[in-house]
Amino acid sequence: MSSQLHFTKMQGTGNDYVYVNGFEEHVPDPSELARRMSDRHFGVGSDGLVLILPSGTADVRMRMFNADGTEAEMCGNASRCVGKYVYDHGIVTKDVLRLETAAGIKVVRLLFEAGEVCGAMVDMGRPELAPARIPMLLPAEVDQVIARPVEVNGEIYDITAVSMGNPHAVVFLENIDALDLPALGPCFENHPLFPQRTNTEFVEVCSSAEIRMRVWERGAGETLACGTGACAAAVASVLNNRTAREMDVGLKGGVLRINWDAGNGHVYMTGGAVTVFDGVYYS
Repeated sequence: MSSQLHFTKMQGTGNDYVYVNGFEEHVPDPSELARRMSDRHFGVGSDGLVLILPSGTADVRMRMFNADGTEAEMCGNASRCVGKYVYDHGIVTKDVLRLETAAGIKVVRLLFEAGEVCGAMVDMGRPELAPARIPMLLPAEVDQVIARPVEVNGEIYDITAVSMGNPHAVVFLENIDALDLPALGPCFENHPLFPQRTNTEFVEVCSSAEIRMRVWERGAGETLACGTGACAAAVASVLNNRTAREMDVGLKGGVLRINWDAGNGHVYMTGGAVTVFDGVYYS
């Protein structure tokens, strides 16, 4: 007899995940479930699976699994959607909540339109630039990786490395729309410099207050958006003296507003959160 699992499909800037309420549902093998449900032909179709769980240290806890079943430390777009989910379902009734993730506790400030949660501003914390903490396999004396030439698939790319709780390699290019990301993305993701693989942002600077990017996500491939990736791209843009500290980041799925605060060093991400549909998954 098949089992039933209630879920909600949500998206933030086109970054779509299957959300499961862990207060009510039990998922014994989330990695396997993520692989099956994420399949866009034989499953629900998503960039991954997010479990919403009780927390002993915050208002709620999030576990996030990529479409290939690997667990990730953090997802910025998912954090906004979790905030909307727990408010809409009465799990948390305040408009500023603390979210426990594998990358630490994040503060989510909900945004409202006509009384409904339409998005959130998330305090993503301070970016980590030390290679050992990203992590990257580099000599101990290297304290930051900013525009460092690295050979990838026979070509030299200047990489700026940032962790937003998960690893990112940022590359500035022109005409990013012409990139063959399915061919190039895996070469960055699995580069030997990154022992835990990496997400990669290919960034085109439009002005001091606007950039565009395409993202290859570790374990998911090219996605329409990546919240931590947008934050990493913004930080890298400032470090390379290409933009101001606050900017719009254009992604395939929409625009995120990123501000790297000069006072406290925290990165703030603002964007939408949308419920697509509720469903029952039979397995």
